[in-house]
Amino acid sequence: MQFHYWQPPIPERYTAATSDDLCDAIEKRRSELGSDLVILGHHYQTDEVIRHADFTGDSLKLSQLAAERVSAAGAKYVIFCGVHFMAESADLLTPDGVQVILPDLAAGCSMADMADYEDAVEAWDRLHEALAEQGWNGRVIPITYINSSAAIKAFVGAHGGVCCTSSNAAAVFDWAMRGGTEPDRGDDIRVLFLPDQHLGRNTAADYGLDVERQTCVYDPRLTHKGEAFGGATPEEIREARVILWAGHCSVHKLFRPEHCDEIRAESPNTKILVHPECSIDVVSKADLAGSTEYIIRMIRSAPTGSSWAIGTEVHLVNRLAEEAAGRGVEVRMLSGCQCLCTTMYRIDEPHLLWVLDNLAEGKVVNRVSVHPDARADALLALDRMLAMKAGGPVATRS
Repeated sequence: MQFHYWQPPIPERYTAATSDDLCDAIEKRRSELGSDLVILGHHYQTDEVIRHADFTGDSLKLSQLAAERVSAAGAKYVIFCGVHFMAESADLLTPDGVQVILPDLAAGCSMADMADYEDAVEAWDRLHEALAEQGWNGRVIPITYINSSAAIKAFVGAHGGVCCTSSNAAAVFDWAMRGGTEPDRGDDIRVLFLPDQHLGRNTAADYGLDVERQTCVYDPRLTHKGEAFGGATPEEIREARVILWAGHCSVHKLFRPEHCDEIRAESPNTKILVHPECSIDVVSKADLAGSTEYIIRMIRSAPTGSSWAIGTEVHLVNRLAEEAAGRGVEVRMLSGCQCLCTTMYRIDEPHLLWVLDNLAEGKVVNRVSVHPDARADALLALDRMLAMKAGGPVATRS
């Protein structure tokens, strides 16, 4: 079952305070808590939140940094200014006894919520049924994007699968196609890729698969409506090397191929750089596609006088644009639409101060803790990934 958390209203004195007053109060509490506390800020957060973070990064990088910092400094609390699945990953990777806090429990992820544990179990059974009835006796290896719940990570870990990030998806995909945990068996391999169909499709294309013929989509909503195999036919499932879960990022789905066409018409010398959570028809029109960290590296190393249009979350793009302008590099959004991660936006200074005030008074609120039944298998999926060397961008086109 997928859990949707409710955040009770916080006292009005927090929401009524000015940003300057909130900033001063937050820094005072940080000073009081000292080395007991680590604050993490995801790249998509607002500048007002990022300024309080000890570390900024993507979800996995932050969880790993938290584990390192906690071990080195003996911190007791990690405040994750991100979304729910990120706090779960931090809870998995930090030592026992460390308490991970999410300032607003309603900060979820629509993509992660598109993959429900019970739906995944049903899909697993139905897909194997369809394949067995056609005489297939190979193996299905599940891969879940890090943007998934601990329950889905546990499902994947228990079935011989692995997590991936947008930066190492190519390496993880290759590992799975070569047989995963049992590479010497010579089995016919199928990959079930959850929950982001676009990262899965782009990775399969980069691997060299014909995504029109060798991938299909399983949509659990269609299964609920009576379509046995999530909208796919048994023949499509048999033909597919990769079965894509019907999930997506609500931010990156907003970028369209025509946005690329408009940039090309307006400014032919502008490089288009997008995240691989964008659809394949956007990625195919871009010059470069890669993870959030890859996008940051490309802009920070861009030559003076270059111009870039970026397809990812607006707060990160605005921050990069301001930073790059001082070096004579022009950075703009790929689209004029407001490509904002609304759930990430729930994390703000009032909620951050509220959890800090409670900590200072000896009370932990909004703790995120992975259920013991899911913990071991979810860690297994993460550990398999962490044992691999991260790859480069998902796609690079001249």
